[in-house]
Amino acid sequence: MRRSAALPVVLACATVAAGGCRRETRVAAAAPGSDAAKAVVDAAIARPATAPPPRRFKRIDVHTHIGPDGIARAVRLMNEWGIDGVVNLSGMYPGPPRGMLETQLAAAATGGGRVAVFMTPNFKLVRMGKGYGEAMADQLTEGQRLGARGLKITKGLGLGIPGPDGKKLLTIDDPGLNPLWERAGALGMPVAIHIGDPKAFWKPVSPENERWDELRVHPEWSFHGPGIPSWQELYDAFERLVARHKKTTFIGVHFGNDPEDPDNVARMLDKHPNFFIDTAARVPEIGRHPQEKMRRFYAKYQDRVLFGTDTGIGPDDADMMYGSNGADVPTRADEVRFFTSTWRYFETPDKQFESPTPIQGRWKIDGVGLSDAILRKIYFENAARILRWRPPGT
Repeated sequence: MRRSAALPVVLACATVAAGGCRRETRVAAAAPGSDAAKAVVDAAIARPATAPPPRRFKRIDVHTHIGPDGIARAVRLMNEWGIDGVVNLSGMYPGPPRGMLETQLAAAATGGGRVAVFMTPNFKLVRMGKGYGEAMADQLTEGQRLGARGLKITKGLGLGIPGPDGKKLLTIDDPGLNPLWERAGALGMPVAIHIGDPKAFWKPVSPENERWDELRVHPEWSFHGPGIPSWQELYDAFERLVARHKKTTFIGVHFGNDPEDPDNVARMLDKHPNFFIDTAARVPEIGRHPQEKMRRFYAKYQDRVLFGTDTGIGPDDADMMYGSNGADVPTRADEVRFFTSTWRYFETPDKQFESPTPIQGRWKIDGVGLSDAILRKIYFENAARILRWRPPGT
């Protein structure tokens, strides 16, 4: 979601009580709002941070944003909620003026090997004119030498980054960036790319908009109005990019950047073998789709889906984000709901329960109740394979 690159983002995973996921699944069946369900949440909120209970699954969260001063807190949360490793997508780029990648890698090193870091390109290099793609590619090589494991592209590409002339926007499939994508493929560094945003953000900002709760707090998140590329223009450019660079692995974040249309995401997965998706911050959206349809989706593409949350962390509660953020500082109850509802979505067939992030829409979601074999791939194995990384102890 729309937080500045400097703003952190956290991670966690949730088993609600001593029985691990097995107990979580049992209590998740309690009706939302019932005394039994309330008792489980209340107990989780009151529980102090302790070592994780026994659990069935190893987990890597491929989509978090952690500030350099948030690693200790992130580790505590990982321990409590049962996450083995996380990918911090807010690595920034190496070298002057601030050396942010070096700072983030040094911070990650204090996390006991459980935090991997993706870097972002320095798009200010576009101002140099000819050769900016090659300069970014060389920067990527240096980032890998320092320890970065992948490349993160924000939605500013296509929506806000100026092109070489300083007037037109730099497009997602800009030919000048070809050396960057080719270098990522040659180095074996996956590209986690965010294009666009929820389609409702292109509609008028009014109570009729289904994302009104977010947009009324963050009116600047709206893309409704003249002079802004349409959602479809952005997605078409994105597909041209993926098709052009077949040897580069692209991870379409936020459920392939099109959670509203899993049929389109399936089409992309069928057509482009180098295309993968993560689930970050989109369980509220994908949980709206028919239960059996989504279960078939995960079964078919079980080797192409990566678990992610888009949570963020810094030193203070105000820096927390669980998929999205509202006007108030997130609470412990928000944290518990986010992770318990997330696991409930993936691990149980429960219907019509509260989504992890209610500000993203006033609707209930249905779980998909995936098999253990599929969950192991989505939670851990796919990420370990694509990232070529396993956290300590896994």
